Amino acid sequence: MPSEWLLVGLAVIAEIAAALGLRFSNGFTKPLPTLFALAAFGSAFYVVSLSLVHLPVSSVYPVWAGGGTAGVALIGILVLKERIDIWKGIGIALVVAGIVTLNAASGSYAS
Repeated sequence: MPSEWLLVGLAVIAEIAAALGLRFSNGFTKPLPTLFALAAFGSAFYVVSLSLVHLPVSSVYPVWAGGGTAGVALIGILVLKERIDIWKGIGIALVVAGIVTLNAASGSYAS
């Protein structure tokens, strides 16, 4: 896997961390989670911008946004004990399937 895709993976992790920071910031009223969320979002934007130097935006952005979306949903369910139903499960599966399909169709994982 090229190092640019590792950067995308790091950006996804930063995006997930930022969303979780928002969850605990209580509407930006708690300083530490607020600062964490803002720093994590800034890091995510910076790292994804580095990956876009060599990778197509049509592949990177869906992986970044969809990976963050699916990751936050799964952490919400598994760690924060949020409710899951069949529709939420289908939605997460469709996000992941969409990312895989888009990238398979574009050949963006080829070296």
